[in-house]
Amino acid sequence: METFQSLLAKKLSNALAAAGLPDAGELTPATDPRFGDYQTNAALVLGKQRGENPRELAEKIVGHLNVGDLCEQPAVAGPGFINLTLRPGAIAEKTAGILGDERLGVAETESPRRIVIDFGSPNVAKPMHVGHIRSTVLGDALARIATFLGHEVIRDNHIGDWGTQFGMVIYGWKNLLDQRALQQNPLAEIVRIYKETNALTTSDPQVREACRQELVKLQGGDKENIDIWNECVAFSMQDFEHVYELLDIHYDIQCGESFYNDRLPSVVERLLKSGIAEMSEGAVVVFFRDIPELADKPCIIRKRDGGFNYATTDIATVDYRLDDLKADSVWYVVGAPQTLHFKQIFEIARRQGYQADLRHITFGSILGEDRKLMKTRSGENVPLRELLEEACRRARKIIEEKNPDLSEAEKIDVAQKIGIGAVKYADLSQYRMTDYVFLWDKMLSLQGNTAPYLQNAYVRIRSIFRKAGESPVATSLGGVREETGRRPVATSLILTNPAEINLAKRLCQFAEVVPQVLNDFRPNILANYLFEVANSFHTFYEACPVLKSEQPARSSRLALCDLTGRVLHRGLDLLGIKVPEKM
Repeated sequence: METFQSLLAKKLSNALAAAGLPDAGELTPATDPRFGDYQTNAALVLGKQRGENPRELAEKIVGHLNVGDLCEQPAVAGPGFINLTLRPGAIAEKTAGILGDERLGVAETESPRRIVIDFGSPNVAKPMHVGHIRSTVLGDALARIATFLGHEVIRDNHIGDWGTQFGMVIYGWKNLLDQRALQQNPLAEIVRIYKETNALTTSDPQVREACRQELVKLQGGDKENIDIWNECVAFSMQDFEHVYELLDIHYDIQCGESFYNDRLPSVVERLLKSGIAEMSEGAVVVFFRDIPELADKPCIIRKRDGGFNYATTDIATVDYRLDDLKADSVWYVVGAPQTLHFKQIFEIARRQGYQADLRHITFGSILGEDRKLMKTRSGENVPLRELLEEACRRARKIIEEKNPDLSEAEKIDVAQKIGIGAVKYADLSQYRMTDYVFLWDKMLSLQGNTAPYLQNAYVRIRSIFRKAGESPVATSLGGVREETGRRPVATSLILTNPAEINLAKRLCQFAEVVPQVLNDFRPNILANYLFEVANSFHTFYEACPVLKSEQPARSSRLALCDLTGRVLHRGLDLLGIKVPEKM
């Protein structure tokens, strides 16, 4: 099913050809509804290119623009914009078609790719903290949307389970461990012994050397140290899984840094042999002398002491994802401070001859009310598990006030959907590069651009059908419908009130919005669209009686309610947000 935007873009292309003009500009939704529904700047672009009057070019294009089946007469506005306003009949026909479509008009991509998405990536022996929200929920939303669009997605949690900190953890385990504390709260005890050992290394050279020896033994395969390391990894994974369960996030593979250890020597040898890397002052280094921004920023892949580092591991990871997993694209959802690192890694991959699309998807920071990085009062990172549980507690308090008659099981379920949804939406509704302030009252509000506002719109729709004594699936239009799967095919919609025309038009745009998200990895486009849908629905609900209206308007409006609920449900699901049936 083609969207209005794609149909009109084709008609514009045909008009340009008929007018003897090349394809130019773009056709986009109008920025202001006063100017219609879609507009094109083709005449402005061509006018600049050809040194001609853009308004005259616009009139020439309009003379060949055959859009009568979809739009009113095109209008030329301002310096040469061409504005297009959809006809209510075309909107009704398109909306009726979407009603019978499980995918709500969204077409699957014609060029599916195998995409590895690297997101989350917590460190073992440390609890996940508030800083992990952005990578985790952004990566999950992109994975959901890419999958829905027909790509094959592999979700990879690249866990930090190797490195110098384990020398300190193992020393602390052997010398400072409290077994009872370990049984009560394993991760907290591991963090305590790590911090205490770290403090000792700054004042006691003997402890520092002992930690180094423990690390050497671990890297050498010492059984006792490997056993301790395995326990630390298991305890950490247990804690991570609880957080992922709360967030409803799942991974296909969780290959920690340790997974690549055996591959590192051959990575270095291969890069040396190919001339991509070279010896420099005892280390193995890749230089980027031909790239101005990297010319003075070489990448060390083997240190003087023979040790490997993150760069070596990440090169091995690229090899694995492209050679073993056969990925066409790899998306790294990792903070902006790693920009230089990934530029180096991607350039090394290019020099090895890899053709895959490698993307570093960066994001901003979460700030506290003081507009500084969000911390606890003691200056520590805020544990993510505690923050999510606090969100559920706060949501539960609101539910107790708004709907105390819900059963205990319902209260727990609804509180989790609202609390977790609020945290996710607060993040995903922002442009990913923007820093944002974490405010509980704002994100849990039933007013404004929040998850609870959108969830409440869905709940209101479900309430309409409960009052009607009908299920959305059983709703027919004018008493005429055919079954295709579980959805009715609408044969006619009656759109007369401006509010119902506007709502139907918005619902038709779902198929235009979803694919746009992946253009620059911006789930906020979808979030803000859903907010507009909810606003349009509330306006429609106030202006157009649904259950009290006469047939055939009643069935038509119930069908619009059904479609609105489905768009909100599907759209929020693509963002990883669940909707309750009651609030």
